[in-house]
Amino acid sequence: MRMLARRLLLPGLTTLALTATGCSSTPHTGAADAAAPATLAPAGDGTSQQLDVAAAPQGTPTPAAVARAGAKGRTEQSSFKVASYDQASGRAVIAKAPQGPAPGKSTTPSATAKPSGSASPSGSASPSASASPSADKPVAVGDVIASAPAPGAPNGLLAKVTEVVGKTDRGTEVKTASTTLASVLNDDKADGKVPVDPSSVTVEPLMKGVTFSWAKTGGVKFGPEGAKLPLGNLRLDVNAAVDTAPDAPASAGASVSGFVQLAPQVEFSYDGSGGSGPRGAFLGMSGDWSSQWKLQGRAAASTGAPKRIPFAKLHSAPVIQVGPVPVVVNLDMTCYVQVEADGRVTLDVQQDVKGDFKVGGTYALGKGWTPVSQSNVKSTPVTATVTASGKVKGALGAEASVGLYGAVGVSADFAPYLRGEADAKATASSDGKTSLSGSWALYGGFDLSGNLHLQLSLFGTPLFERKIPLGALNREWALASGHAER
Repeated sequence: MRMLARRLLLPGLTTLALTATGCSSTPHTGAADAAAPATLAPAGDGTSQQLDVAAAPQGTPTPAAVARAGAKGRTEQSSFKVASYDQASGRAVIAKAPQGPAPGKSTTPSATAKPSGSASPSGSASPSASASPSADKPVAVGDVIASAPAPGAPNGLLAKVTEVVGKTDRGTEVKTASTTLASVLNDDKADGKVPVDPSSVTVEPLMKGVTFSWAKTGGVKFGPEGAKLPLGNLRLDVNAAVDTAPDAPASAGASVSGFVQLAPQVEFSYDGSGGSGPRGAFLGMSGDWSSQWKLQGRAAASTGAPKRIPFAKLHSAPVIQVGPVPVVVNLDMTCYVQVEADGRVTLDVQQDVKGDFKVGGTYALGKGWTPVSQSNVKSTPVTATVTASGKVKGALGAEASVGLYGAVGVSADFAPYLRGEADAKATASSDGKTSLSGSWALYGGFDLSGNLHLQLSLFGTPLFERKIPLGALNREWALASGHAER
């Protein structure tokens, strides 16, 4: 039975987007726009500084950050880089970085902490400094290295030097151990948002029918939809067939199609003014997004758990410049289609949603880490048609994570869905008269789950021994319904 098609506004639907948004748990109030950093009181010793947070300049090799052991002073740019790193042994080779423009112009600066009032570190002097003792030994035991992505360290490196092995033909070889951002940011403060360059996102399609597009400043565009994307946006389109019920006609082939469009940005804040570890911190991702997707056809009956079909993996490791320190943020997402059905109902539904999102973790001294997820959405009308009796539920979801230097900090599984059900009844009498009646209904909603992870201790905050759940959450609301008799 073909029921009534209805157009209506969809209130409050949340969609995917590299996030676990869609609920509002603990809002983050410490992060301000990069253009207007929060005013923070100085530390008691008067040494705390407000550091700028900005995108690391691109186009030249990135020097590494070296915070000197025992130096009660500022972290400054060094003239060295991580030439290679071996994760299994923790060994790194430190070498002279190519000469480049001043920090903040066309090279990603790094940091070297030096004692107050000491001379400029090796590498900021003339080329003749290569013969100086500091050039022969660029780092010492106890120094801390903070590096942007380097050979062997695709997600950057944050480590303390435990042994200087010696000189090699590639530079100085050292042994390292893990450490925290507190060892390079010390008692300083930082607060800001940095847009993710869409051209830095790598996409691995997992099935046919997936396309990727982006647009960035300078008029550079990529992909079939790049020409019509706003600057700073990326878009992932999918057209995925799903199993069709065996008794369905050819015209009822099942599929999910649509796109998600994002303008993601990294949010980062740190307050070390307490002097003995961070007073506060935040790591997360936010931004604007829009999506449109369509569920059609008669899907095959589900057996056991709903069938999940991953269709693309996305990864980016943007480097944000926190003062002189390069901080590497790793963003990952696996997008999937999930359908569960009884094989009887044919559905044709389309929805368009726009909004913004924020997901991450916030830390406050004395309170520990708290999950953050927020969204604010608006939707355009939905067109829906339901035929026959039965039930079906389709989701276009994402498993996403945000972290530092390759370690996961926040993970989430977010699945906005459409659910339809219909009930038809037919009767006939001996005089040849027949009647047909039925009702149908469509619902929108989302499922959300996820965790804060131990790796957020990279900030230098106290360790916690278990994952902190975002909390399993489901919300659902009616979209449309109909009733017919004849």
